[in-house]
Amino acid sequence: MFSRSARIYDAIYASIRDYPREAAELDRLIQDQRPGARRLLDVACGTGAHLAHLTGYEVEGLDLDPEMLAVARERLPDVPFHEGDMADFDLGKRFDAVVCMFSSIGYVRTEERLRSALASMARHLEPGGVLVVEPWLSPEVWLDRHVAAVFVDEPELKIARMNVAQREGNVSMFEFEYLVGTPDGIERFSEPHELGLFTVDQYLAAFRAAGLEADHDPEGPMGRGLYIASS
Repeated sequence: MFSRSARIYDAIYASIRDYPREAAELDRLIQDQRPGARRLLDVACGTGAHLAHLTGYEVEGLDLDPEMLAVARERLPDVPFHEGDMADFDLGKRFDAVVCMFSSIGYVRTEERLRSALASMARHLEPGGVLVVEPWLSPEVWLDRHVAAVFVDEPELKIARMNVAQREGNVSMFEFEYLVGTPDGIERFSEPHELGLFTVDQYLAAFRAAGLEADHDPEGPMGRGLYIASS
């Protein structure tokens, strides 16, 4: 996934995500559902950018990508981070809140793995705990062959990342093509990504199968929606 780009990931998304604002909104949602919640797990935590702003919680993170976890551990050396697959993990502990942000849930690709992932997250909730999931795009809003680009222009770091969106069945596919310039030279590389396109009904059914009732906010942090569920 983001193994090749882990070290530049935060530079790319600095202009796309407002982590302090999103962390504050997560805190509000969690405390509304479970006042006094303190223990939180971030599934698909990436570089730990959300966790860095959830300072009122005892936090832990889980991610499949060891390179992303290496960045997260440098950022938050006192936080426990775990390498694992969101569709099948067991940390042997429970949390007041579990979150899965930035559409990472789409990487499960299939409805079967979607159900498995939400069941794994639900198993890590304390009774009355809160699960917050930001979905990937749904099939009806997917724009096939959409061309996207992100540019970073810092004094000693220049990045151009481009991709063309494609679809095969209910799986979205794109190859991020990178051009990265630093004082050490210019590097070119690519990273393939595949994310499942699930409907609202499929998400809600997967939450119910995990023993959770979820509310759906169609807007969410960046227009992709948000699911808030309680155990």
